[in-house]
Amino acid sequence: MLYALYEAGYYASTPVRLAAQATRDFWSSPLNPGRDSELGRTLYAGAGLMANLTRRYGRPAWGIDSVEIDGQPVRVRPTEVWRSPWVKLTHFARDMADMRRAGRRDLEPAVLIVAPLSGHYATLLRGTVQAFLQDHEVFVTDWSNARDVPVLEGRFDFHDYVDHIREMLRQLGPRPHVVAVCQPGPPVLAAAALMAEDGEECRPGSMIFMGSPIDARFSPTVTNKLAEEKPFAWFKSNMIYTVPAPYPGMGRRVYPGFVQLYSFMSMNLERHQEAHLRYLEDLMKGDGDSADKHLEFYDEYLSVLDLTEEFYLQTVDYVFQQHLLPKGELIHRGRPVQPGAIRDIGLMTVEGENDDISGIGQTQAAHALCTGLSDDFKQDYVQPHVGHYGVFNGRRFREEIYPRVRAFIRGHEAGLAKSIAAA
Repeated sequence: MLYALYEAGYYASTPVRLAAQATRDFWSSPLNPGRDSELGRTLYAGAGLMANLTRRYGRPAWGIDSVEIDGQPVRVRPTEVWRSPWVKLTHFARDMADMRRAGRRDLEPAVLIVAPLSGHYATLLRGTVQAFLQDHEVFVTDWSNARDVPVLEGRFDFHDYVDHIREMLRQLGPRPHVVAVCQPGPPVLAAAALMAEDGEECRPGSMIFMGSPIDARFSPTVTNKLAEEKPFAWFKSNMIYTVPAPYPGMGRRVYPGFVQLYSFMSMNLERHQEAHLRYLEDLMKGDGDSADKHLEFYDEYLSVLDLTEEFYLQTVDYVFQQHLLPKGELIHRGRPVQPGAIRDIGLMTVEGENDDISGIGQTQAAHALCTGLSDDFKQDYVQPHVGHYGVFNGRRFREEIYPRVRAFIRGHEAGLAKSIAAA
């Protein structure tokens, strides 16, 4: 019922939205002599804010057409290399002629960046992808919006997620590297453990976990406490709704993206209110650059997708309530998941000092689980002065975190080459 009411509210606000857009366009028109007056800027600012607050935010575009490598622009073309109804594996293919002009002639490590399936689209990692493109062949998991997947396609749960990670790693060939950002940490570690136990040649060469809830019992945050305090039945009764018409997934039970967005924003409501007030003031002052930065951030932040009922509830249950993976109790398709079976996969964990989503220690827990790895295979890094978002995006990520991750991958890539040569 809530989903239907949400849709009804959106369509009911259409007259207000259209009026706001018309007012904004009128007072921003170069043909309007009053556009630069105080009244004109005030009316334009108010109408612009109202139009943005009432519009629908769809899947953002990647917008990555090129990347600078050693001072040379290199064209980039996103290419789909594999897909299922639930995900599109996208390869950001760099132009080989441009790469040669940049002095890069050798094959560079293949990296699978596993985007979180926790409300936002994979484009939230745009800055992450741009950084990795400087030195790697980059592949990204672009997850589907559950409301757009017909019911006839069946279920998608935590175990399907693990299977998808395994299959996408196989698509990259022998010993690719995998970067799990936030939510994917537990299923990616499970996939790596199963592949290691099976001796698959496409098991990762290294795995990097960034702000991931490997063991959510450490430094519990507001998110963790909510999951622990509420009984499982509460989540099923209060967080799951049915997709209405006319979406392709009509009838599917989902955890709606707008519910997740409300949860995100309520955690820092005052900060979001202040940001919108600053946006209004910037528009009234005619500060277009600052206003554009605000829009760029919120165009991404307010774009959300739905999760299937089974995936969301199993994640709450397995990761945040029962803590199955760190307790050694996770069973996948009848098999126990044993991180201790990992013996030749590099492990790096990255955390943010001020992370209010995955607290300090939650990601580091992966080191204690991977008992088969020697210290030479492990590295931990805590980035000072950043929160959750800063672990994988922003200036400190580009200047301080990414160079460490790149060096870690290169070190293990060199070790893999020596192993292959010796064999």
